[in-house]
Amino acid sequence: MDLWSWAVAAYGREGVAEAALALQDEHGQCVPLLLWAAFVRPAAPDLIGRAVSLARTWETAAILPLRAARRGLKAELPGAADTARETLRARVKAAELESERLLLSALAGLDEPGEAPLGAALSAVAAAWGGGAADPAALDRLSRALSGPLPDPGKTG
Repeated sequence: MDLWSWAVAAYGREGVAEAALALQDEHGQCVPLLLWAAFVRPAAPDLIGRAVSLARTWETAAILPLRAARRGLKAELPGAADTARETLRARVKAAELESERLLLSALAGLDEPGEAPLGAALSAVAAAWGGGAADPAALDRLSRALSGPLPDPGKTG
């Protein structure tokens, strides 16, 4: 199974979206990067550094501007019908999701599977991304939500 398919399945697991979005919105973390870390389980600081650099580039160039536009389109806008605004918002949301898919595809190119335990991999990547700003309890919630039966990254189909 490729990283994107695994990430979609993992994100759909109970509690994952809530935990991941809390890390994003309250602690400035990068959800695709955290999902990559859960998939790859990186331990090597060099690999984590390359992944963080790649994710920062994508966040700055595409993901954050699209997210800001999507969130800005939540409220009514003068001169625009709600249906037209919501249609535009849906298109921006699709573009934001596509930018996250492309980031995960780029991260998959760094694929050097590690041996780090899930919690350690998430903590190392979160620290590298945010200088240690992520709340350990929030990371633990994500780790627990991702624990248990998930699709095997090595299986296709």
